[in-house]
Amino acid sequence: MQAVFRPEAQIELLEAQAWYEARSPGLGFEFARAIDAAVTRALRTPLTFPRIEAEFRHVAARKFPYSIIYDASESELVVVSCFHHSRRPGSWLRNVRT
Repeated sequence: MQAVFRPEAQIELLEAQAWYEARSPGLGFEFARAIDAAVTRALRTPLTFPRIEAEFRHVAARKFPYSIIYDASESELVVVSCFHHSRRPGSWLRNVRT
């Protein structure tokens, strides 16, 4: 199984990483590592994480207020959002509808 980031999710990830890096050098790298670890956990056991809407599930990043929202099939894990926990719940759905 492989992870595939939708363009919207990739943009969210890069913007968050840049924000953290601007706050403290090296923090952006730590954020990227936390996101990578969350994606790896989801790849290992994609169906064990909570379902949040229809077929979409989420896995929380450690140490950062972000979750990876994804849809898993047998061959790939499609990341639809790198979601900050303070955003309006459900706002990530716009990434699915585009």
